[in-house]
Amino acid sequence: MNRKDIEKYFCNILQKEEDVSAGIAAIRTLLEIIKNDRSSTVQELDENLKVGIDVMRNTNYPITAINSGCELFLRFITFAKLDRNSIEDCKVIMLNRGLLFLKKLNEARAKIVKLAGQFIVDGSQILTHSRSRVVLQTLKEEAAKQKKRFHVYATISAPDDSGKRIFNELNRAGIACTLILDSAVGYVMEKVDFIMVGAEGVVESGGIINKDLDIYVILSLVCQEN
Repeated sequence: MNRKDIEKYFCNILQKEEDVSAGIAAIRTLLEIIKNDRSSTVQELDENLKVGIDVMRNTNYPITAINSGCELFLRFITFAKLDRNSIEDCKVIMLNRGLLFLKKLNEARAKIVKLAGQFIVDGSQILTHSRSRVVLQTLKEEAAKQKKRFHVYATISAPDDSGKRIFNELNRAGIACTLILDSAVGYVMEKVDFIMVGAEGVVESGGIINKDLDIYVILSLVCQEN
């Protein structure tokens, strides 16, 4: 696959499948690169994968999610290089391990939703930033299946205003929701019981990066003020 084909494949996934994150799309793209690869050595294959990662990083999609997905994927399949002498055998093993990894990631969403839902009780006041598919699914399931009543404060999440999307989706689901400016987080913080955000990346300290550092910056400012 050349750079143009890689970009087209990656972007098509995200444009046509709204429920897919940039990280998952990146992993699927890496699998497609391996599937169509014509390299004769592992080193060539490594270089082609690096080119693919570079192409995806230079799109308009969240670079943190892309980096996280690619790093986890490559770490998961790296040991395949040591299993066989043939490059073709290596590719087969990489593809099989990659598909298994992707399956586990897709199954993880349901597990996270189930665990996260336990924190929501009747009367909860929840703050969320940006539009996380897992957070949205958790809120919907707790409202619909568990019949819980709670209120959500959703930041507008500039500059793409993704918070407006989750606000509209929660309203359609019959969930009480208030749309607030990003700068109003400090004002509503004392009202909320907890914050639910997606994690595009996890740092060594255990902190999370959501929407390319936006939530990290906002919460840091709130902590400084308090």
